[in-house]
Amino acid sequence: MTTIGRDTTAHLENVEAPGSMLTKNAAKALAVLRISLGFVFLWAFIDKTSGWGYATPSARAWINGGSPTKGFLSGVDVGPFQGFFHNIAGDAWADWLFMLGLLGIGVALILGIGMRLAAGAAVVMMAFMWVAEYPLAQHTSAGKPSMSTNPITDYHFIYAVSAIALAFTYAGHTWGLGRRWTKLPLVQKNRWLI
Repeated sequence: MTTIGRDTTAHLENVEAPGSMLTKNAAKALAVLRISLGFVFLWAFIDKTSGWGYATPSARAWINGGSPTKGFLSGVDVGPFQGFFHNIAGDAWADWLFMLGLLGIGVALILGIGMRLAAGAAVVMMAFMWVAEYPLAQHTSAGKPSMSTNPITDYHFIYAVSAIALAFTYAGHTWGLGRRWTKLPLVQKNRWLI
């Protein structure tokens, strides 16, 4: 074997497998994405709970007797599941499930713990919200334009894919509590909690 052949073979033996290397800058960028995405969920929880006047006026705040799901779900006017969403709009179990999901996903992402669980919950929540907004429809049930800008890749899809990528890249280890979390005996025994 020639010197070039040996050098190439030695080099290839030292190259890491695809996806096994993450630069410090990439880890920091993922941490920023993780915290930012977590804040999207946590902010929605805070605003719907307290009614700070951004998406939720004070009079419709959860703490003032408002329903976090009623306005959105009762206004669903596209897609094959309109009736289902109208039926559960404002139900206490739907409100609690939605709000606990927002809080849990937000806190987990910001702290960098339970990333797999948070990603799974984010995917389920975003899938339901995607179906409720049904971006495939070009027109509402009343025949008006649905205002859908992209039938597939909208913010629901981006949030879900981002949450999955963050969980798979251990983004909670940088600027988060992920390393400590993964060393807990409970998490060691139940790897799905990572």
